[in-house]
Amino acid sequence: MVRSNTREEIVKAGMQCLLERGYNGVGVQDITEAAGVPKGSFYNHFDSKEALGAEIVARYGAQTTRREILTDQSMPPIKRLRAHFERLNGIFTDAKFKRGCILGNFSAELSGQSDLIRDGLRELYKQWTGDLEAAIADAKTRGDVANKSSAADLAAFLLDAYEGALLRARVERSAAPFKRFMDFAFTQILV
Repeated sequence: MVRSNTREEIVKAGMQCLLERGYNGVGVQDITEAAGVPKGSFYNHFDSKEALGAEIVARYGAQTTRREILTDQSMPPIKRLRAHFERLNGIFTDAKFKRGCILGNFSAELSGQSDLIRDGLRELYKQWTGDLEAAIADAKTRGDVANKSSAADLAAFLLDAYEGALLRARVERSAAPFKRFMDFAFTQILV
């Protein structure tokens, strides 16, 4: 008898395994063992590990916490942007820099291996950049950001810089790259 939540157990275990060990460091057997389901159950729900990876990317992009913070109109836009990045910094610092985000991890590992996952990552970059762009545009409208660059360019730059800071923080096992990012983002870029 197939458990009704087997698919969710596989996705949850897959997310954890892939974050901890990377896509190429994890096999279907590892994921099903972590989920506590038989290996055959995996193929009842997913055609391949690539299909699971694509679903994980889509779900990662659908998480609402990022959007809730960036679109919270009860806070000024610069505070929303700061709160957004501070939340991320806390997540990765609390994890002792042992994991990154699916966006950065999969981009580095899979951009040349899987068109399916790369397409999902491209959409996730677009969504996240759009959320940042909207907050920056709000800040520019209020006069809080005088930087002449477009909100779209500033958003893309911040996302690129943040992902780089995250990679370096993981290598150095230090929050110093996050501090540099925050200092430059909020005293040099978003001014």
